[in-house]
Amino acid sequence: MKLYYSPGACSLSPHIALREAGLAFEPVLASTKSHKLQDGTDYYGINPLGYVPLLELDDGTRLREGPAIVQYVADQAPLKNLAPANGTLPRYRLQEWLTFIGTEIHKTFSPLFNPAIPDDVKQIFRDKLVSRFSWVDGQLAGKAYLMGDHFTVADGYLYVVTRWSKPMSVDIGALANLAAHHERVTARPAVQEALRVEGLLK
Repeated sequence: MKLYYSPGACSLSPHIALREAGLAFEPVLASTKSHKLQDGTDYYGINPLGYVPLLELDDGTRLREGPAIVQYVADQAPLKNLAPANGTLPRYRLQEWLTFIGTEIHKTFSPLFNPAIPDDVKQIFRDKLVSRFSWVDGQLAGKAYLMGDHFTVADGYLYVVTRWSKPMSVDIGALANLAAHHERVTARPAVQEALRVEGLLK
């Protein structure tokens, strides 16, 4: 398999999932600025949408969209318990989390990365993000991870979007449960390896 990624982008979520699952794959750097691979290949020829992540399976099939990719990855290594079994209520809870993180947090960050958007407008999105993160903080009370005591692919996704808070000036410093979750996920060996490969370790 090949995972097309950009360092620190949302593709870090499936990168973490693949390493947690222990699956063999090749990380392929795809610049979100030049839309070229390191060998000069036009990334639009691989993903016409131009963004990451994209997972290419061994047979050449390509999967887009992080929440779909991480569930596929989890289902390839069921003994790792990265996602509850399909058809169970806990699996729908996982999908609920992936959808919430994707639509209410991930996409709310998008305007903050756009230099053309004025700061007063960006503050509206920062305030919304603090509100959403505050709700997540409450959901994490008394739990190690989003689904309880066990790490799932939703935790990897939450970890990635939480990483964006500091560089985008989203103040979540008062959210102790979220901070503890972030530290807990950071310490996981698979996460450390993904960060190392993407050049994100200081």
